[in-house]
Amino acid sequence: MYDPNVYAYPSRRMVVYGQNGMVATSHHLAAQIGLDIMKEGGNAIDAAVATAAALTVLEPISNGIGGDAFAIVWTNDKLYGLNSSGPFPGGISAQAVRAAGHTQMPLYGWLPVTVPGAPAAWRALIERFGRLSLADVLRPATAYARNGFPVPPCISEAWQSFYQQARNSLTDQIYESWFATFSSNGRAPHPGEIWQTPDHADTLQRIAETNAEAFYCGEIAEKIDRFSRQSGGYLRFADLAAYHPEWVDPVSVHYHGFDVWELPPNGQGLVALMALGMLNNDTFTERDVLDEVHRQIESIKMAFSVGKQHITDPKDMFVSVNELLSDQHLAECRNQMTEAASNHPGIIPKGSNTVYLATADGHGNMVSFIQSNYKNFGSYLVVPGTGIALQNRGADASLDEQHVNIVKGGKRPYHTIIPGFLSKDGAPVGPFGVMGATMQPQGHLQILMNTIDFHLNPQAALDAPRWRWIGGNTVAVEKGLPDHLIHGLQQKGHVIEVQEKSSFFGRGQIIWRSPFNTLIGGTEPRADGAVVSF
Repeated sequence: MYDPNVYAYPSRRMVVYGQNGMVATSHHLAAQIGLDIMKEGGNAIDAAVATAAALTVLEPISNGIGGDAFAIVWTNDKLYGLNSSGPFPGGISAQAVRAAGHTQMPLYGWLPVTVPGAPAAWRALIERFGRLSLADVLRPATAYARNGFPVPPCISEAWQSFYQQARNSLTDQIYESWFATFSSNGRAPHPGEIWQTPDHADTLQRIAETNAEAFYCGEIAEKIDRFSRQSGGYLRFADLAAYHPEWVDPVSVHYHGFDVWELPPNGQGLVALMALGMLNNDTFTERDVLDEVHRQIESIKMAFSVGKQHITDPKDMFVSVNELLSDQHLAECRNQMTEAASNHPGIIPKGSNTVYLATADGHGNMVSFIQSNYKNFGSYLVVPGTGIALQNRGADASLDEQHVNIVKGGKRPYHTIIPGFLSKDGAPVGPFGVMGATMQPQGHLQILMNTIDFHLNPQAALDAPRWRWIGGNTVAVEKGLPDHLIHGLQQKGHVIEVQEKSSFFGRGQIIWRSPFNTLIGGTEPRADGAVVSF
């Protein structure tokens, strides 16, 4: 396990300790909101929902009320999983999309829009495990939306980039509400500029007052339905009214004395578990050993290759989770790995922007929570008068009738966002996560190996340089990865790209319970994040 004193790489931040509560996420104001909720009598679950709602306001480039959410909760000595991802609207089909002239799912507009699951996740978590009401935990987010907040630098940089891309390419009238909502005077906000979203505040307030009923069965659902009908969408009031999140049992593999937990499909957590399962019989004694890094990359390739064939809405899968994680299947995958780079097609989605948060309290509760609108601001559709940016999660679905992840009404597509959790001998170690499309399972593998095999504390585990397989034999590496690794990987047939942009390698958060029964946390140095405690 980690040694709190081990810093293999220069850390941009010090590891943080706490006793009564801790929150780690990508925006310091959101982290502080979660901590304040615990100080006011809420538990880690209340804090997670408050932080998640705040992030829809404070980091709109990555998530929103119109997105999806997943959670793993440790409470009362047990793990619980929540899948709050939405399906395609009932009226859509691959045939209809092809008839509209598309050979693949478009990234923006109505076709990739799926039913939003985030508000339902907030309600489900509070109703089952919270101490406070949904109105209590949404109040701080509503206040920031109404009164404004200063935009931090990383978010401002991405916002300006996304705005310019949209301005150059999205000219249809259906996008006008997005431009009206997320720009001011024809531009995105600068760092430090105060940003207010009054429509977003009104929507959050109605969700709070009605325990989310307004969103799924009331006036907000009616506004979504009206906008969809008027502008050529498939999403209907009936799709929203029929939606319910699903409580699921997390799934795991045993890795070097620990149990690593992910959620079952339709998420890609299985990719991380399969890769770790393939490596479980290997011994890793130190970082940056060529053969070891090569095997890590090859295990990820193999896991993605399997994932492409099988992961989708579980009711449409032909192979079970147990089969994919069986010792026999993992051994078969392991035996296919070679000493040279192999070329696997994998799953190469169109990109992702996501928020991840981890919370823990002094009573033993812990939450691993992830929320996303998917690519950039999602579909770039904002429901007029609501501030709701609708997600484009369906963009990765297939139009091929033979593909397991084909577009179909009522079906949940393959999902990239995955919360993680670590335990040992039946006791919780804690929540962890890394955002960023295909980087997510790769990030899970790397920070867990940093923790379990290389004994880095949470902050050092996040600080360490990362690699990212991006398709074929191409592997992107972060500046700081040793030259001998780059040259050695090239000799094994990997095509290496050194990436200047650190955000390409994901953004993670970690909270562990220490051997002294205190909390120890780290936050992503590649973002505007914070880990706070008391």
